[in-house]
Amino acid sequence: MSFRSAALTTVALLLLACSGKGPADNAAEARDRLPPGNALPPPEFEVVPPDESASPTDAWIGRWAGVEGLVLDIASADAPGRYALTVTLLDGTSRYEGVADGNVIHFTRAGRPETLRAVLGEETGLKYLAGKHDCLMIRAGEGFCRD
Repeated sequence: MSFRSAALTTVALLLLACSGKGPADNAAEARDRLPPGNALPPPEFEVVPPDESASPTDAWIGRWAGVEGLVLDIASADAPGRYALTVTLLDGTSRYEGVADGNVIHFTRAGRPETLRAVLGEETGLKYLAGKHDCLMIRAGEGFCRD
């Protein structure tokens, strides 16, 4: 150890001794000064990679409200990327099996292919949903929003 290193070590030890706190106390004090969002993770913290099988449309799972009592419920089904869709329109409630395809969900209604996609409220064609940002639409006039 060089003379300079020894001198710096001695000064550091003297400062710690004068503070009346040990290294563990100083670490705890420094940790307490961190803002809540920057808290240190516990030593046993483990980084979990994102689920590779998750689909972007998984974020749509839940209840979506339309106008005049219209409702869209999306639930996960038996396999990744598959959904149980319950659509309540003015003529009643129907259930469908949906399949994710990138940023849309495809399903068949009355023998015709349909697509559920994310839109802004204005795109639904429903005045009540204008200005809303978290919406889904099957076709014009069939829109549902969360916000």
